Amino acid sequence: MDKVVTNPKGFSAEGLSKIAPTLQPIVEAGDLSGFVTLLFRRGEIAQLNTIGQRDIEKKLPMERDALFRIASMTKPVTSLAALMLMQEGKFKLEDSIAKFAPEFKKLRVLKDAQGPLDATVPAVREITFDDLFTHRSGLAYGFSSLGPIAHEYQRVLGDVLNSHMTPDDWMKRLASLPLLYQPGERFHYSHSTDVLGFLVGRIAGMPFRDFLMKRIFGPLGMSDTDFYVPPEKRGRAAVVYRLNEQKNVLEPVPFKQYDAPPDYCGGGGGLISTADDYFKFARMMLGRGELNGTRLVSSETVELMCTNRLTPAQRAIPFLGAIPMWDGMGFGLGVSVIDAPEKLGFLGMGGVGSFGWPGAFGTWWQADPVNELIMIYLIQNSMPLEPGALANLAAGQRMGGRLALPMFQRLTYEALAN
Repeated sequence: MDKVVTNPKGFSAEGLSKIAPTLQPIVEAGDLSGFVTLLFRRGEIAQLNTIGQRDIEKKLPMERDALFRIASMTKPVTSLAALMLMQEGKFKLEDSIAKFAPEFKKLRVLKDAQGPLDATVPAVREITFDDLFTHRSGLAYGFSSLGPIAHEYQRVLGDVLNSHMTPDDWMKRLASLPLLYQPGERFHYSHSTDVLGFLVGRIAGMPFRDFLMKRIFGPLGMSDTDFYVPPEKRGRAAVVYRLNEQKNVLEPVPFKQYDAPPDYCGGGGGLISTADDYFKFARMMLGRGELNGTRLVSSETVELMCTNRLTPAQRAIPFLGAIPMWDGMGFGLGVSVIDAPEKLGFLGMGGVGSFGWPGAFGTWWQADPVNELIMIYLIQNSMPLEPGALANLAAGQRMGGRLALPMFQRLTYEALAN
């Protein structure tokens, strides 16, 4: 576990000292249960904050090794796993996924993404790996969609994060649903990365989870990252809460506990991790594929991953139908990439080339190559992942929860000492 330095390079001590006192009142107001935040710059951990409680009912404080459900922060990990295989020549971005997933041949596409399920046309082409990496496959989530298809996703696939199916059964069910858009047409947030993860397993000839353990988590020393919480670690788990607006109280969100790895290990949002474990992944990414002498991919592969692939027309479509996220950033192969920081506004801060991706329970990370900076922000605040729930997945439900991440970002960049 890396030590937190007492006199961090490249930061104003006075600036850093403002972060914890700004976040603490949000916990005291009952908006969020707690935080773990980590700041790294120029080879050193400059600050690590543990604020609030990981379990309100048991009065357990938030601690550095608390386990968080990181939801869509799983996606960059899955994307890197797939890129490792691509780098080995197992597939190309333009290849059809049907070579490894024949259930995705001969797909149908809705005439209207919010229209009747029986009004479809044939897909003009098959889904490619590039489509999956960039959420341009035409696939969806129930919560990212509107109309009958949103409810059909819920009916056919069940809960987004608590599936009890085998990967093959789940893939077959997903492929039975019509696409919302033609492959390649637009960015629509979806199960694309779950499909990508199961394709990693098929291509590598082993369960997807085994590939991550063997090729990423083991080499990087990410010993606390997995798709379930083993019984001996459950005391360290940060409880996921959701605000009950009527009672004005945070209530636990139930998750099924497993005593062994589950059959369904979703590459789109299933991982549980810690600040220090994800920090290792982020450092590897900031190091262009290498950490402490261990290289997972080439620097060229990371550069490709962190280069925008969305067209101007695709960026003109708001994220989840409402958020103008693409004004200041684009999307690469599994991560967002800032290219116009001045246009981000409330949606974030970072130097040109900064990359990362948030999670539905409020978790967020960003690596900023220009400033040699990594920021990790972990909370457990559940937003509804149900049909029609188009909302900012990295935000809280009350003002304190919504403002906490932007305040953390702003105070961090104000504390940078050039």
